[in-house]
Parts: sequence; structure tokens; C-alpha cells
Amino acid sequence: MSPERAPVGALFRRFRERLAAQGPERGSRTPAPRDAEPVERPRRRGRKGGGGEQVNVPPAEFTSYYGRPILKAPVWKWDIAAYLFTGGLAAGSSLLAAGGQLTGRPALRRAGRLTSLAAVTASAYFLVNDLGKPSRFHHMLRVAKLTSPMSVGTWILTTFGPAAGVAAVAEAAPWLPERGLLGLGRKVLPPAGQAAGLVAAVTAPALATYTGVLLADTAVPSWHEAYPELPVIFAGSALASGAGVGLLAAPTAQAGPARRFAVAGAALELWGAHRVEHRLGLLSEPYATGTAGRLLRAGRALTAAGLAGALVGRRNRVVSALSGGALLAASVCTRFGIFHGGIASAKDPRYTVVPQRERADRRAAGRD
Repeated sequence: MSPERAPVGALFRRFRERLAAQGPERGSRTPAPRDAEPVERPRRRGRKGGGGEQVNVPPAEFTSYYGRPILKAPVWKWDIAAYLFTGGLAAGSSLLAAGGQLTGRPALRRAGRLTSLAAVTASAYFLVNDLGKPSRFHHMLRVAKLTSPMSVGTWILTTFGPAAGVAAVAEAAPWLPERGLLGLGRKVLPPAGQAAGLVAAVTAPALATYTGVLLADTAVPSWHEAYPELPVIFAGSALASGAGVGLLAAPTAQAGPARRFAVAGAALELWGAHRVEHRLGLLSEPYATGTAGRLLRAGRALTAAGLAGALVGRRNRVVSALSGGALLAASVCTRFGIFHGGIASAKDPRYTVVPQRERADRRAAGRD
């Protein structure tokens, strides 16, 4: 052995002797004696059954970059929810007025026409208020696009409004003088009002349901997925609100069409509300919780109470009026509940991510 390598070997032997004197430590590779009994290691706490390391996976959190929602929630406020209600009220009232006109019930006709004009005026105000400038409503009339619910709705409102106005003004004909220019108006207004009332009634179903199509045409998850039910709910709500007007304003002897409207409207509204709260899976949750859930539950209760009062109070003016008020309140709750449910679904990324993953899984399973 060369003199240069001897000190290195001596140092190595000393290092091994020190390790042997200290004994095997944790992490060393010194094998245990063959005759030694196996040592049972303690199991980790928090796990039932066999050994091994427990893997704790935190629950999934549906977030996006910088904590912002995946969808930008609509900037619509309460005035759009009020627009939904007043549009349905105008449509239902015009149908009620047409029923009173065709069956010879002047009180029912008068109440329906006046309410229809007031409601469509309020509806136009809420819409223009949301647009910010009245000129924007005018600009939408420059085109007619059948594939756009907003464009179609603008033309529906433009057709319905003047017809409802003429029909309502015609109710003032008996108060005009019999001679002169106003006397001519006294003769012309009644037939013009009858024609205009029928035009408004023909346009009313489209006015009552197009807002449901408009909401379903957006990317808001709980609105978009409920596209078959929203027009049905809004049609039923419009009929129920029109029935409420008739039960409130007309005597019981003339309220027959209003009671029939109450039955049809309540059936459509309750069926549609039940569907959106149970058919959509996860996307039904926004309609059953929070503000939307409270409003829709109140709407169902008021609709049932209004329907019962309309059927029971055929000869009781007070009960009939109370049932009419309940139907109107139910329509308000239903429209605002649908509105708030959609807004809530747009703010929570879970209602966007989970359905997308489920659709992707179904497509993948179909290919396999």
C-alpha cells in the first residue's frame, strides 16, 4: 500500500468503528440481524383499517382567475324584474278585456283595457330606464331580426302598446259630447276600440311569453337550461294576473272569464314552477334556495290561495277581491323569483363548471 493512500484507509476504518459504536440510526442503511423479530410500526391516526399513508384531498373549490366568476352576471336590476311582471299583466289584462268584449261584460272589458294600458306604459318605462336612453329603444326599431328575442320583443311591444292605448281611450267615449268634433270621436271610438282590443288580444300571448324566451336565450345557467318551462310559467303568470284584475274590479256576476283564467293560469304557473325546481338537477338549486326560493314558495302559496278563493267566492264580492289580490301578488313573486334565481346561478361558478363537465362526460361515454 502506498504511503499516500494509508492515511485515507485509516480514516475510513475509524469512521466505520464510530458508526458501529453508535448503533443503527433512523435512516441508515445498516440491515437488521436476520434473527431479530420484525418491529411493527405504529399506524397513522385518522385512518381506519390497514396501514399506509392517508391522502387527504381537500374539497373542490370552483373558482376562476383572480376570484372572478366565470360568467359575468347580468347587470339587470329590479326594474327588469318589474318589466317582466308589468308585461305579463298587460297581456293578461288585454285577454281579459277581449273576453269581456266578446261576452258582453262591460265592467270586465273596462277593467282589462285600463289596466292593460297602465301596465304596458309602466313596462315601457322600466325597459327604457334599463336601457339608459330612450333613443336606444328607437334604435332597436331600425331592424327586425327574427332570431333575436330582443328584436322580436321590441316589435311586439310596439304593436301592442298603441292597440292597448286606443282600446283604453275608447272607454272614455260615453263621456264625450254628442255634437261637434268630440261628438265625432264619440261615434268613432267604440268600433275603433273594439278592433284595437282584438289586435291587442292577438298580440298578448307573444307579449306574455317572449320574455321567457329572452331569458332562456342568455348564457345564464338556470335560465338557459329552463328554456322549455320559462315561457309556460310566464304565460300562466300573465293569465293569473289578468284574472286577478277581473276578480278585483268586476262584480261577481261578470267575473266568469276571470275565474276561468285563474284556473288555467294557476295550472300553468304551478306546473312550470315545479318543473324548474326539480327537473334541472343542480341548476334547480338556485330556484329553491335564497331569495328566489322564498319568492317562488310564496308565489305557489298565493296562487293556490287565489285559485281557491276564485272558485269558492263565486257570489262573495270580498272573497273574490281577496283572491284577485292574491293572484296578482303571486305573479309578482313568481317573476321576481325566476329573475333572482337566474342571477344567483350566474354568480356561482359551480353552476357553470359542473354541468359542463357532466356534458363532456356524457359525450365521452357516447364515443366509447
